[in-house]
Amino acid sequence: MSKIEVKPFDITEYLDSEEAISEYLSQVLANGDSDEFIRAIGHIARARSMTDIAQKTGLGRENLYNALKSGSKPRFETVAKVIYALGLNISITP
Repeated sequence: MSKIEVKPFDITEYLDSEEAISEYLSQVLANGDSDEFIRAIGHIARARSMTDIAQKTGLGRENLYNALKSGSKPRFETVAKVIYALGLNISITP
């Protein structure tokens, strides 16, 4: 019997378009889990290049990884900087 090699799932491989990113964030926000939202922003930042996002936000790369990992509680200012560096906008509609 041959062994089947399984590659770990990496969401960043699928965040390759504005539409995919928008749909992903919409689904995460619909669940209302703030920890999952922070992780999702981290996934998108990794997909887009954490180094580039760190430069655009003025935050250190390692600090950015720590701010966007599971269980972290980043300041809103940090999250907003990352969102804007990703080219995304925050919008609230009725």
